[in-house]
Amino acid sequence: MATVNFLYRSTRAKAPLIIRLLFRHEGRDYILAGKTKYDIEKKDWEIFLKRSNSRDQVIKDLRKKIVDDLQPIESHILTAFNQVAESNIMELDKSWLELQIKNYYQPPTEKKTNPELVHWIERIIETANTRENNQKGLGLSKSRINSYKNLLKIIKTYQGNKTFLVKDVNIQFGKEFLTWMMVDRNYSESYTRKKVDDLKTVCREAEIYGVDTSKQLGKVKGGKPKNDSIIYLSPKELGIIENTTLVSDAHQNARKWLLLGCNLGQRGSDLLKLNKSNFITRNGLNVIELKQQKTGKQVTIPILEETKEILKDGLPRPIAIQNFNTYIKEICKIAGLDELVEGAKVAMVDKNGKEIPKDENGKYIEKGVKRKVVGIFPKYDLITSHVCRRSFATNLYGILPTPLIMRITAHSTEKMFLNYIGKDSLDYAQQIADFYELQAQREKKESKLEVVKTNKKVSNN
Repeated sequence: MATVNFLYRSTRAKAPLIIRLLFRHEGRDYILAGKTKYDIEKKDWEIFLKRSNSRDQVIKDLRKKIVDDLQPIESHILTAFNQVAESNIMELDKSWLELQIKNYYQPPTEKKTNPELVHWIERIIETANTRENNQKGLGLSKSRINSYKNLLKIIKTYQGNKTFLVKDVNIQFGKEFLTWMMVDRNYSESYTRKKVDDLKTVCREAEIYGVDTSKQLGKVKGGKPKNDSIIYLSPKELGIIENTTLVSDAHQNARKWLLLGCNLGQRGSDLLKLNKSNFITRNGLNVIELKQQKTGKQVTIPILEETKEILKDGLPRPIAIQNFNTYIKEICKIAGLDELVEGAKVAMVDKNGKEIPKDENGKYIEKGVKRKVVGIFPKYDLITSHVCRRSFATNLYGILPTPLIMRITAHSTEKMFLNYIGKDSLDYAQQIADFYELQAQREKKESKLEVVKTNKKVSNN
């Protein structure tokens, strides 16, 4: 439920009113404000706010006029709010409200509401530099822009000679698009779901500008698939890697980054940018401070003894993430981490989705396209920079309180964190069972203790 009120926020004798939209979502209150074009005398507004029962006909007429003038814009904003709140309330922000105010005074014409799906994908790409990002700043990240560019290519290929409209994206469209992506084009489930989510975002963007969308849009299935294949390095495996003899200087440097990453729990993009400026002292505590590139969150990580040991000879040399991913696969192979496990990797595949082998020089024997392939592979083949963050989170789960781990990994909710490391309700049950078993052992141990009373003779001497 949302409410609208108007404010006079000027020191001038006459000024336009400010409109304020207030609503609650998931227990949190939101307030959006924007300037209207409704000019009013300050003294008239003060009379209106008194809400007196004056019999003065002039005052009555003034109050009625103000109500009649403000009612249409209030209804316009609440109607626009209800349309968006039914689908994706998180799209509501200051720029959205300003757009609704503009639309009230200058309703968009039919020429501005191109209904074609491709048009709205292109529009997001064209306006990427002025769009708000996840860090509340302006400008989408390079990876986000590339994601929309890839979506544009995919939709153009999918529609062929047809022209899909925004309103065509319904439940049936979602199912058929998902099948085409995964079966005909051999894309992974996770990538396909991301493209569906991107597609829904595009439709919501068009909806704000008055383009018709399907009533089923909110029920089109995207989202993330269940995280079944959790690839991480256990403490034992990290010990094996640490003690493995490496001849190559490049491998030794990459190993240092790998061990450091598994102690800090950060994404490869943040880990490999660390330098001396990230190491500081706060209240006598040595910490690493960084701002995560993806989330924009500030993270503070204590420098523990194990981290100090890794860094005793200084930070490893800078390395490109592509080289890092290559080297750590080779390091894990040298270390003998060749257990066959289920997982996914990026590989070159043929038109049937089968992985294309390489020749003795490491080159693919035929042309293909890069896709994420799910299957059974030697563990070293599945190692990427992301193993650092996941190893940190998985190895510390159940040892450190989950909220403390989340402060370092910067997961927003415990549900997201548990899905990330592949935990579910059964793990909760196991933790509770372990707790009660430990309590029972303590009580049993305490019950065996006997209180020994010593009788002392009191001497009269």
